[in-house]
Parts: sequence; C-alpha cells; structure tokens
Amino acid sequence: MSTFTTKDGTQIYFKDWGTGKPVLFSHGWPLDADMWDSQMNFLAEQGYRVIAFDRRGFGRSDQPWNGYDYDTFASDINDLINHLDLNEITLVGFSMGGGDVTRYIGNYGTSRVAALVLLGAVTPIFGKAEDYPQGVDLSVFAGIRDGLRKDRAQFIRDFASPFYGTNAGQQVSEGVMHQTLNIALLASLKGTLDCVTAFAETDFRADIAKVDVPTLVIHGSNDQVVPFETTGRLSAEMIRGSELKVYDNAPHGFAVTHQEQLNQDLLAFLQR
Repeated sequence: MSTFTTKDGTQIYFKDWGTGKPVLFSHGWPLDADMWDSQMNFLAEQGYRVIAFDRRGFGRSDQPWNGYDYDTFASDINDLINHLDLNEITLVGFSMGGGDVTRYIGNYGTSRVAALVLLGAVTPIFGKAEDYPQGVDLSVFAGIRDGLRKDRAQFIRDFASPFYGTNAGQQVSEGVMHQTLNIALLASLKGTLDCVTAFAETDFRADIAKVDVPTLVIHGSNDQVVPFETTGRLSAEMIRGSELKVYDNAPHGFAVTHQEQLNQDLLAFLQR
C-alpha cells in the first residue's frame, strides 16, 4: 500500500492515480478515500492526477489516540503534499473534509494551490457558537457521540438514511449502504468520536477569509446533515468570486446520488 508518515509518526494511506494536473480529495465523516472512487476514476480518465487519503484514524491509516483536530488534519495534508511534491493542486473537500482543506489554506497559504472545491462542507462554521446562534445546536453532536458509544454499527446504519436522503425520496443501492457501514466500521472509535467534536466546534471563518484561489461550492438543497443555508451559502458569500451550485433536492451524500452531475461539474471547473 502507498503510505507516508506524518510529523508525529502517524502512517497515512493514500491512493494516487493517473497523470496530469493534481486533484487532492479529502473525505467526509465517517468514510475514507474510497468514497471518491467514481470521481477519481472519471477524472483520471480525463487526464488528471487524482490523490485521496484515509484521514488518520480511518480506513487503512494508523489509529493514534490523539490528533483529531483540524490543525493536525491540515498538517497531515501538508505532509502529503510535500511527500508527493505537488504543485498547482485543486483541493476538494467533502463535509468535514471541506474543513481540513480550508484549514490547510489558512495555515499554509496557497503557493501550491490552484483552486478549491467545497462539497457539502462544514465551513465556515457548523455548530452553534456564541457569535453564531444559527449553527446546529451542540446537543445534536452530543447525541451523535452517545449513539456511537452505545451501538456504533446501528447508529451508522441509521445515519445513512438522512445522509443519502433515502428518507426523503432518494434511492441508493443496498450495496452502497453496506459499503458505507463497512467503511465506517474500519475506523477507530476514538477517532470517530473525536472528529464529531472537531467538526462541530471548529470555526473556519478566519481560514475562509484567506482563500484567494478560484473556488467552487456545491451543496444539496435538501442536506439534512450539514444545512445549506448556514454553511454552503455562507461560504460562497464569503469567498470572493466563488461559484455556487445548488443541487435541487440533493442530500448530503450527493457524490453518490448525483454522481454523474458532480463528475461533470468537477471536470468543467478543472477545465475552466
């Protein structure tokens, strides 16, 4: 397997397909790099080099006890970029992964970055804060952690329904549901729990303010997990010159339910 070692000695798995301008994908919670296989295969066939990694604690990467915070996630991305000596990268982040690619820009700048794509991302802020009362109430995230501790397998299986919108008319295969559960259960329980706290309580507004590259924001209008009005819409408003695409009635997991539409939109953005 292809791996690299981070500054704190954590071994991170990644996949690196194709040749051409690099596109680096950061996955959502509680998934891993495999969530990107359709997008990666499609873009590699179109002449791009595509890279995706398993976040620490998830998939085939090491499961350290600590380090599940966004400064560390951004550092891990920086280590991967340096390991592969990537330049002119398009960073693509889904859900919590939108946070770590944005924090990467906040902490390391855009000297190696050509563009940014935020897909159903938790930016600029997800959970309720004193100066952000419209965020999701923190009790929701406490309930998620409680559910994971009680019965992680069943909690994830139930979570997949609003994630993919099958409770609102979307259709995905049983195979997708099984794969989602299988991927989630590969992860460290500690990492899975700590990431809930990280994406609920991290404020990315200062990072978003530093984004100075072409940016595409895509969000589902019926996202039951990361509400569009308080995340995607605001990110698009905050990033000067960004392009916003709202997928009508799409759920959080639109990389599956709107796979072809997303693939074509990513390609068009890369070819702009």
